[in-house]
Amino acid sequence: MEIDSATHVSSIETSNAHTTIDASVVQSRILQSASIAQQALAENADDGMDDVEMPTFGKLTHHGKRKTEYRRIRCPAHRYTPLRNDWEAILTPLVEYLKLQVRFNTKTRSVELKTSSYTLDASSLQKGADFVSAYMLGFEVQDAVALLRLEDLFVESFNVTDVKMLRGDHLGRAVGRIAGQDGKTRFAIENATRTRIVVADTRVHMLGSYANVRIARNALCALILGAPPGKVYNNMRNVAKRMNERF
Repeated sequence: MEIDSATHVSSIETSNAHTTIDASVVQSRILQSASIAQQALAENADDGMDDVEMPTFGKLTHHGKRKTEYRRIRCPAHRYTPLRNDWEAILTPLVEYLKLQVRFNTKTRSVELKTSSYTLDASSLQKGADFVSAYMLGFEVQDAVALLRLEDLFVESFNVTDVKMLRGDHLGRAVGRIAGQDGKTRFAIENATRTRIVVADTRVHMLGSYANVRIARNALCALILGAPPGKVYNNMRNVAKRMNERF
């Protein structure tokens, strides 16, 4: 009996030792349970928001009297005859697609664009002005009309003397290196970078997306600085290969 009582006392002492609770542990448990409860409430709130249907808003339309806007694009002397020959091709997308009113002012020799009550998109006037401006810079109608259909196209221009200060025959040779024999160099750059390039005296205009125009500009700058055309051809061949692999 004495042995049984001794074992009973020792078991009570060990149980009391195990049931001793630390205050810091209790505090951490309470904080942890509180954070779990807050997280559960947040999840329930998110679930409730998922059940709510989000409102859908239709396209805004202008109510009342619309303000008439104008754009005027000057026609250079060397583009007057081509404009007269291509007037029908220029007029068709502006009137039928953008719903603009167009006329050519013979006194100021400029193309005037005006919005009308049939013009639906507010950006149509600016698109039409960009299209006409690109044609005035020397681009073909088929190339300039891409500005109306695609959103990521733009026109960039720079002067040959901006890259390197050249005068006299040196400037003429730099322009000749850009064009190449029978325009071969310019066509190679256009086909490789999917851009359109116009060389007007000492000014160069490029039409295309941002990445393609950047590649074409680097090639043209290399030609102006004196790089041999063969090296530029090799670079353009590599660029065309990479672009074909990408697309």
